[in-house]
Order: sequence, then structure tokens, then C-alpha cells
Amino acid sequence: MSLRSPVGRVLGLGAAGEGVGHWWTQRVTSVALVLLGLWFVFALIALPDRSYETVTAWIHEPMNAVLLSLLVGTTIYHSQLGVQVVVEDYVSHHGAKIITMLALQFIHYVLGALGIFSVLRIAFGSAA
Repeated sequence: MSLRSPVGRVLGLGAAGEGVGHWWTQRVTSVALVLLGLWFVFALIALPDRSYETVTAWIHEPMNAVLLSLLVGTTIYHSQLGVQVVVEDYVSHHGAKIITMLALQFIHYVLGALGIFSVLRIAFGSAA
């Protein structure tokens, strides 16, 4: 038995108890994506050309590889958060919702791993 009122127990929690955290995470990843996206666009504009060799040499620099990996990871995470909200809002059958969420989460993890692996492979010089 709790001494807190029903309103006190749910105040600020949202329907599932984690809505505010999800909302804030989406906003933080949005800000990170704006900053990383601006860096990415301006860095590519500053390149003398967009040939394979030039871009590969650019990714080979450690700071660029780290920031590009952050861009890929943040993009995938932000996308996963957004897709989760869409599925929770528009898939009504509980079983279909769980299967859809698991499939989409798996796809996001695979895409994130492939993206970061690709950046690291180029950064460490093993790309042909």
C-alpha cells in the first residue's frame, strides 16, 4: 500500500511510464543530427572534389571517421525512435505490434552495424 495519491503516482510519467524520456531522447538526437549534419555538409563542400580517392582519404582521417560514425549511429537511433512511435500509434493488434517492433529493431541494428563497420573499414585502410 502506498501513501501517494493516484495522481502523484502517474504525474509526468505518460501512459507507459517512459514517454517523457522517449520524447527528450528524440529531441536530443535531433539536435545532434542537426550539428553532425551541418558538419558533414560543410566538410564535403570543402573537399576539392568528390572522387572516391578524395572521400576515402577524408574518411581515413581519425576525427572525420569518429564524427561520421557518430552521424551514422545517431541517425539510426533517431530513426528507430521515430519508427517505434509510428508502430505504437498505428499498429493495433498486440502480436503484430511486437513482431513489427522486433523486426524493425533488428533491421536498425543491422543497418547501424553495417554503416559503422563501413566507416571503420575505410578509416583503418582495408577498403579496396
